[in-house]
Amino acid sequence: MPVAPNLSLAETSVFLDFDGTISRSDVGVHLLERLGDPSWQEIGAEYDSGEIGSRVCLLDEWDLLPHDADLLRRVAAEVPLDPDLDALVAGLRDAGAEVCVVSDGFGFYATEECARRGIPVLTNAVDWSTGKLEFPNEDRCCACSSCGTCKQAPIKDARHRGRATVMVGDGTSDLKAALLADVVFAKGALARWCSSNGVAHWPFETLADVRAALLP
Repeated sequence: MPVAPNLSLAETSVFLDFDGTISRSDVGVHLLERLGDPSWQEIGAEYDSGEIGSRVCLLDEWDLLPHDADLLRRVAAEVPLDPDLDALVAGLRDAGAEVCVVSDGFGFYATEECARRGIPVLTNAVDWSTGKLEFPNEDRCCACSSCGTCKQAPIKDARHRGRATVMVGDGTSDLKAALLADVVFAKGALARWCSSNGVAHWPFETLADVRAALLP
């Protein structure tokens, strides 16, 4: 794993995807597989192909799930997190880096896991009193204006503050962020997309790989 070039962590903001990056597999997909109607797969395919944006995708998929907070939390907890998350975040913070989780999933599980660790997170939210999925971090000024959580917006903000930016992700929701970040760590669908589109990236399998590259 090559070390990211010319990167001063004290002047760097690191953005971590949640589903499939911090979690060992996609928590939203796990919830849909365990509790949802099989038609979620057609919705997911439309999103992956670009036919619909993530807001439409998430709302349609959310409608296929029971809105039982205890049940959803219990099933979400079945997906383990990457065991190197805490060491990576601690090492980055010790080196002066900013760390933020950016997640365009159902939101509640990322929010709760990050809160336990004191990690800032930008994601979608559930109003459990109504069962409604909400998008407090959408950006209707963005060129696409179709994401639930705009992952480009915090990268733009960090760059405007003069900071280098690192994106660590694995899927479709990370594509636009990967186009803006100074350094991209990619696996899965994101890595394949970067390779096909000539986007420079550092491949990784686990957060231990990212830690080894950024904190040698």
